[in-house]
Amino acid sequence: MGANSVQDGLTIALMVVLVFAVLYSDMQLAYKIGIGVLVFSIIFLTSIAGQMLKQMKEKEKENRF
Repeated sequence: MGANSVQDGLTIALMVVLVFAVLYSDMQLAYKIGIGVLVFSIIFLTSIAGQMLKQMKEKEKENRF
């Protein structure tokens, strides 16, 4: 329960960084695209890792009984 809310908070923070980097900064387009790709890949990887941890915890609970 706690890890999920931390993950959600970090996801929102990354999205805010993305919005500020894309809309309010004076960078080249290539850098903006790179930041976008980096942010979305981090979000994707953390969501996959969170799902894997949930599945591992469920398997441990099933094996105990």
